[in-house]
Amino acid sequence: MSVAQKNSAPNASSPSFSTRTAVRIEGVNKRFGSVQAVRDISLQIPERSLCGFLGPNGAGKSTTIRMIMSIISPDSGTVEVLGSSALRMKDRIGYLPEERGLYRKMKVGEFVGYMAKLKGVHPTGLTRRIEDWLERLALPGVAKRRCEELSKGQQQKIQLLSAIIHAPDLLILDEPFSGLDPINGRLVTDLIRSEQARGATIIFSTHQMHTAEALCDKVVLINKGDKVLDATLAELRAKHDDRGLVCEPRGNAHEFAEKVLRSGIASAARAHENGTVDLDLAIGNDASSAMRAVLEIAPMRSVALRRMNLDDVFVELVGASNDLAAGSSTGARIDA
Repeated sequence: MSVAQKNSAPNASSPSFSTRTAVRIEGVNKRFGSVQAVRDISLQIPERSLCGFLGPNGAGKSTTIRMIMSIISPDSGTVEVLGSSALRMKDRIGYLPEERGLYRKMKVGEFVGYMAKLKGVHPTGLTRRIEDWLERLALPGVAKRRCEELSKGQQQKIQLLSAIIHAPDLLILDEPFSGLDPINGRLVTDLIRSEQARGATIIFSTHQMHTAEALCDKVVLINKGDKVLDATLAELRAKHDDRGLVCEPRGNAHEFAEKVLRSGIASAARAHENGTVDLDLAIGNDASSAMRAVLEIAPMRSVALRRMNLDDVFVELVGASNDLAAGSSTGARIDA
């Protein structure tokens, strides 16, 4: 199917994973001078999945994305994109770089149209399609304004539009929420979901853990050039959801936390100002028996299984990676 024949708007069907791989990376290394930016990274991203690239600043996320895009080449290892390379598959890929690449003096409609034609979109009906997309992005009437006249957030949305206007099979977004307020952040979140529903494979990097947790099927965490996590959200929840409880005692939260620690049910207890207490279950205690034991210790307003929090997983794994890296030049490798 040519780009011109693809639907211009996403459909409402829910995504289903393919057994095929959209991006395959095997043993990739990249060094810049004395800095090992990426170290022996291997990963596979299934077609139609939504994968989040997470990590601290300077972790190697953008370097990995640029190697996937063939903007830079790895020193060793292989990168396969849509069964070939990004250079050969460029018309099937949409890319939002972290740095803005707008032609500032061009009018918005002309810029998006130019980017679409570079990707093989037929000009017939293109102007109408661009106007429809601008409406969806809450940017009506800006087609004839120069790119430089737009706000930072508006420019981000225009650059995102230029990455999706050709309905790509693979969409790579480097910090897509940069410069967006909460309202526009939600709009872009909905747009990313609709692109996945259309059938696109999506990779995006972000510092916003709550966004990754809400959107992603799979997350890859990179720290100091090492892959320290490569797991689906379902795998993470299966591992982390039964490790703690959130309790709301009817009495004093601090006193309740002390009683729970003395009982041996929990290895850690954190009382909060809102009256709730987070419990990290001690080794050997399952959630069901811990809930029953908690109810015997004190009257409760509520007791619930603590859901996985990607912020906590991030802090835990990055901290463990940094500790191990301090004592070893090979870094850390931790799998969910």
